[in-house]
Amino acid sequence: MEQILFIAGMLPSTFMIVAPILIAATGGMICERSGVVNIALEGLMTIGAMTAAVSHVLMETKTGISIPLALVFSALAGCLFSLIHAFASITLKADQIISGTGINLLSNGLTIFVCQLLFRMDRSMNYRMGMRSGLFGIYPTIWIALAILSAAWFILYRRPSGLRLRAAGENPQALASVGVNVNRIRYAAVLVSGLLAGLAGGCIVLSQDIQFTVTTINGKGFIALAAVSFGRWLPLGILGSSFLFGVSSSLAVNIVNIRNLQFLPSEVFNMTPYLITLLTLVIFSGKDYSPKAAGTEINFQ
Repeated sequence: MEQILFIAGMLPSTFMIVAPILIAATGGMICERSGVVNIALEGLMTIGAMTAAVSHVLMETKTGISIPLALVFSALAGCLFSLIHAFASITLKADQIISGTGINLLSNGLTIFVCQLLFRMDRSMNYRMGMRSGLFGIYPTIWIALAILSAAWFILYRRPSGLRLRAAGENPQALASVGVNVNRIRYAAVLVSGLLAGLAGGCIVLSQDIQFTVTTINGKGFIALAAVSFGRWLPLGILGSSFLFGVSSSLAVNIVNIRNLQFLPSEVFNMTPYLITLLTLVIFSGKDYSPKAAGTEINFQ
């Protein structure tokens, strides 16, 4: 009975943690299915989190819909910054890993700079109230995440545009030979990925924190990337892997309440999600389920 109550008590925090990972992983899946590797999820989530926190702080006392607006702004900011990655990797044919790494590095300095300009410190001001939980203490972000994943599945497997997107990641030369603009598809996929990553960052800062700091995201973008790989670039796969990583992160918060494990330092539980991430990547490292053209530089002329 005690174990059942413990698991039930974990559900709200588990869903809260799973939601942004699932949203960002869905964006990463869409992007890589088009043939563009996007390791910039971490940086795009950081941009989105900063934008959401700053927007909410500035609008909280002026409007009753500051949280929805902050989420919209966070998504738009992520989409805008993903344009850098799209232009570099698609138009300029730069190395996609280097381009994504550059955005990750840029995001850290840029967010601190903006906070210094606005608040004279390296973080945002505290906001009075973050996102509220709903029925049974469950945040609405999990329903947003599931709706986004369902829409992604429908488009990928039930719409012609999804077929073209998957073809862009598997055999772009064949797609280009029938007159389809592969670069346009890839641009759209990268921008959607950035939009979802920005939204995921906004969900994190408004549901799990009271202000933005440089440690708000703290590797969750890389966990989302691992969820894409572990989920084999499939919607149901990333749903399962996101829940795996979310549960492990939730355990890091809740397992200290188990008396038999209280002798262990809290750092053991804090590193659990990242340890599971590394283990899953090692286990599946010899199996390549990624789109065949992902990360490759191809001339469509």
